[in-house]
Amino acid sequence: MLDDTDRRILRYYQSDPEAPAARLAESAGVTATTLSRRLDRMRDTGVLKGVRNVINWPALGYEVEVSLRVTLDKTEARAFDEFIPAARLVPEVIEIQTFLGQVDVRLSVIARDMAHYQQLYRDQLLVLPHINDIEALMQVARVKGQEALPI
Repeated sequence: MLDDTDRRILRYYQSDPEAPAARLAESAGVTATTLSRRLDRMRDTGVLKGVRNVINWPALGYEVEVSLRVTLDKTEARAFDEFIPAARLVPEVIEIQTFLGQVDVRLSVIARDMAHYQQLYRDQLLVLPHINDIEALMQVARVKGQEALPI
């Protein structure tokens, strides 16, 4: 699937995804044409899913991040099918994950401050369909947040 050259390209690419192609090619020890061809192939095969910008939420005034662990009422056949689309409609829900086990869904929620979070919690989160139990985990600090892989 990936050879040593691909892995070398990916190491440099993930450390600086905005680097100009010429500098990335030089760092990886390949020509610009080779770099372009290999990146295109990795995109076509799904290894690379795209380049994205990460928003610094606190810089926009969102100081609170909460992880909600939700257990759904599984006696309702459509619990997941109705909960997920409703949760997607809450703009402050920035991530939704589903699980097998005691916890069914985890929501990452951002808020400007505690008053804003309390309003969101009461008015938009607790009213989501089919919630059996909900546990809030207030984030104190992000200790590690990188997505780079050890290639």
